[in-house]
Amino acid sequence: MNPTYGQKLSDKKYQTRLGVYAVVTKNNDQEICLVQAPNGAFFLPGGEIEEGEDHKEALLRELHEELGAKADLGDFLGQADEYFYSSHRDTYYYNPAYIYDISNFEIISAPLEDFNNIFWFPVDEAIKRLKRGSHKWGIEEWLRRKEK
Repeated sequence: MNPTYGQKLSDKKYQTRLGVYAVVTKNNDQEICLVQAPNGAFFLPGGEIEEGEDHKEALLRELHEELGAKADLGDFLGQADEYFYSSHRDTYYYNPAYIYDISNFEIISAPLEDFNNIFWFPVDEAIKRLKRGSHKWGIEEWLRRKEK
């Protein structure tokens, strides 16, 4: 059973939005990268899986768009599901979030998306700042595996 966040309202119709996200670290895993959207909310780098893409293709594309990075995917940390309402799109979403560790990354260009801000936070602060429970779970799962 996947961990689930948010509340599914029985009287609402949900649109499925598959997403893939990454735990990207630096400084010997002491800092985690977060992307701040124009509305001020913080998320793990990543995003929607487009038609015809697998997890790897989507995540590598998203990391290039958001961070200007090329990366090597590490371990699949798992799936956490989330139900939420987007006031920006006036839509209720069911968002299965597939979360990966990144084993290696390199900045190769400026981000292609210039409307987000990129921040590096200590692990505990990153967890506190994240908007989505599924993203918090991803970092917590990454920490659990690191401690083994």
